[in-house]
Amino acid sequence: MKKSMVILLSLVLVISLGLFLVDIYVGLMGLIIFAALFMSVKIAETSKMHPDIGVRLTDDAKGIELRNRGNAPAYNIHVAVVPMNIEFDVPSLKEEERHLYSFGTMVEEAKVVVTFENERGFRNSVTFIVSAMAKDDDDLLKPVFPLFGWKENK
Repeated sequence: MKKSMVILLSLVLVISLGLFLVDIYVGLMGLIIFAALFMSVKIAETSKMHPDIGVRLTDDAKGIELRNRGNAPAYNIHVAVVPMNIEFDVPSLKEEERHLYSFGTMVEEAKVVVTFENERGFRNSVTFIVSAMAKDDDDLLKPVFPLFGWKENK
């Protein structure tokens, strides 16, 4: 944890403990605010350095596009396209960087297995089924979690 965050959290804790001198309920509200800030800082720390590789077919279905949608660069990326017996490596993808790979022929449907590692060296593997007739997943308004009755229209 950064030194500035430790100072901020300790300052909030001291103020909330000082609020107990005013009233016990005000002090408890201060402790609840401290707990919420502490949890949000811990959650923010665990979400650092996570690359998120996404794969989709290009518009003409003659290649695939790799995109790092995470908040850290991905290294040593190995891609395997299962039915076509194609394997290739990409040295690295920075945040929001894209890499195009062309097949030369059109692909109707394929299974793509991507293995990569983050800055710390932890390996991760993700499998995608890409199809030329499937809808694009780049809906910016779609929530990450299914909120408020959000449903897929299929």
